[in-house]
Amino acid sequence: MKHVYAVILAGGSGERFWPLSTKARPKQFISLFGGRPLLSLAVERLAGFVPNDRIFIITAQHLVDDTATAAWNVPRANIIGEPCKRDTAPAIAVACGLVMARDPEGVVCILTADQLMSDVETFRVTLMDAAKVAHLEKSIVTIGIQPTHPATGFGYIEADAPLNTTKTVTLFNKAKRFVEKPDAYTAARYIESGRFFWNAGMFIWRTDTMRDALATYAPDLADLCERVAQVALSPSDLDAVLRQTYPLLRSISIDYAIMEHLDNIIMARGAFGWDDVGSWPSLTGHFTADQDGNVIIGACEQREAHNNIVVSENRLTALIGVEGLIVVHSENATLICPKERAEEVKKLLQRVAQRPDGAKYV
Repeated sequence: MKHVYAVILAGGSGERFWPLSTKARPKQFISLFGGRPLLSLAVERLAGFVPNDRIFIITAQHLVDDTATAAWNVPRANIIGEPCKRDTAPAIAVACGLVMARDPEGVVCILTADQLMSDVETFRVTLMDAAKVAHLEKSIVTIGIQPTHPATGFGYIEADAPLNTTKTVTLFNKAKRFVEKPDAYTAARYIESGRFFWNAGMFIWRTDTMRDALATYAPDLADLCERVAQVALSPSDLDAVLRQTYPLLRSISIDYAIMEHLDNIIMARGAFGWDDVGSWPSLTGHFTADQDGNVIIGACEQREAHNNIVVSENRLTALIGVEGLIVVHSENATLICPKERAEEVKKLLQRVAQRPDGAKYV
């Protein structure tokens, strides 16, 4: 596995975890789970798979210092700051260039900073098998998560027939298509078919495989990849290239830019207890509720209150006779909403940002 590298994408804003998650302190720095930031957990679960000097983290320029603190065991030179937000495809082109400069035979594992895995050993074995396949074949491996319910907040992958099955990992011959977040009816049909898996946004490939795909379907990103590879070993030159090129790039995800065009994608089934903890209701799967079904983090007193989620920083929250609410206190803002409307937080943030004083809240 000497040619394997891990790249953690940590540029997201985590808007659905507002007001605890903000642009200055996004979701990957929240320490709700396990008492440590999600980014720290993302690095820790790579132990035994790749050494720390082969881990790169791509984040926003203004988050580099906080990222270095949370990922203290990753070399500072391996933490790359994007000058502006351009979605996942440009970040992945940068990742490919970084590894190309270090190792022309490199295999890149694209991972995220804000997900949880309950079975870390199976996660590592899955990555190891996927990296072996990517190294031997000119294919891109993506990890599809075995769905447990018809979720509407995730993208889906439709898989072809199984290609190979080991004791831990099942590989499918082809990821037939990537589907954006469906409505409830469509998601239920996906689950019934048994062919669809959640798209976890994790990809494994050889650098030359991805470079060829970029050259065919996203020449501007292929050019970015090559320019990064030329200057990657000089931090100042790399920073200059990113500042010069990023503002001119389109904002596009890797699914739209590359994945939906390819026919050489193999899917590995992820069975390691995955959760992207994408919004406040996901806390119920990670914390024990009280006898009334309330999940409480922080200080709370309640009377005849049921099935609520309360996160209360540095203050007491009191509930009387309410049910099914999310109540989140942060230093600057308070959110109260029904659980079933948690996905609307992103829309609310757009209005908050338009306030004359909105910058200090978002």
